[in-house]
Amino acid sequence: MFSRKINLQDSENESFFLWGARQTGKSTLLQLTFPNTRYIDLLKSDEFERYNRRASLLREELSLLPENELIIIDEIQKIPELLDEVQWLMTNKNHRFILSGSSARKLRRSGVNLLGGRAIRKHLYPFVSAEIPDFDLIKACNNGMMPRHYLVDDASKRIHAYVGDYLQQEIKAEALTRNLKTFSHFMEIAALSNGEILNYSNIASECGVSAPTVKEYFSILEETLIGYTIPAFTRNVKRRVIQSPKFYYFDVGVANFLLKRRSLFPGSVEFGHAFEHFIIQEIIAYVGYSESQHSLSYWRTTSGYEVDAVIGNANVAIEIKSTEEVHSHHTRGLKAFSEEFPGARLIIVSMDKNPRRMNEIDVLPAMNFLTMLWNGELF
Repeated sequence: MFSRKINLQDSENESFFLWGARQTGKSTLLQLTFPNTRYIDLLKSDEFERYNRRASLLREELSLLPENELIIIDEIQKIPELLDEVQWLMTNKNHRFILSGSSARKLRRSGVNLLGGRAIRKHLYPFVSAEIPDFDLIKACNNGMMPRHYLVDDASKRIHAYVGDYLQQEIKAEALTRNLKTFSHFMEIAALSNGEILNYSNIASECGVSAPTVKEYFSILEETLIGYTIPAFTRNVKRRVIQSPKFYYFDVGVANFLLKRRSLFPGSVEFGHAFEHFIIQEIIAYVGYSESQHSLSYWRTTSGYEVDAVIGNANVAIEIKSTEEVHSHHTRGLKAFSEEFPGARLIIVSMDKNPRRMNEIDVLPAMNFLTMLWNGELF
């Protein structure tokens, strides 16, 4: 069993939603962590049919349990009406719930009860480097970090099936869009914007749909946890800055598949893009798991200076370069950022062999950076 970094100890006193994209390992994690807990799996057709037919069955059955019991309901988004019964059981029986699922979109859009703040929110990400013994950076940049994908040599068939399952099960089942063919094409076009500043009009033109439709499609990717938008760091002192968000798919392996990137090795442009995506993916997961108050953003000026990741209110600025040796021209963005925010810690993540210091900039090989990140030594 891999030791996941997410903290589930809140279950001793709290109820919570556990969200995560399909196949990130939610069900496995819950079953292994809470082996003796009442577990209701709504992916099972018989369980789904019973509670979908009459949601009050949940209250009638669980009312018989002693007070303050923990109950897990997996794929809660499939029957939103159960949340009224869950709230009653929390209020009147002091039961605690872990409510897991791969999308909160259907719940929010249908205006159902989200327990009025009685349940906190947690997010399970794909594997992170600190969870894997003998972690292989090159493999991660090729296969991604989904458990089923990372653990095989060639993940292409599994990723192909995964993207197909996502379109059919997540999008169609929740009736998020009726035009799956157009949405499938949009996912490929969105991959071309992976790690780039979003221009909805350009993407709409490529997809043959309107800009508002493209915005809605990106919203679907975010709310079904398949993609993230990273906001721009808009605090400025002297230089004018870009304010549009950047987009990343939630896993570099999915982006590789959609972009038809295969057999990536250091030194190629394609590897550089995958390497940047992977490091951003790790930072997103760390910020989420550490429940840090620091936010993640990026910084780019209208004159072209850019920093890939800004942590908090200019606490840390991180540039990601897949080069085997960082040179002074790689530091232009960080130097410009430092002129605006002289108190920031400056870091370049690279494929350098050894860590070193260039003026005020820490050059960290990727593996050193990842170790320091997950040890909480960076911010």
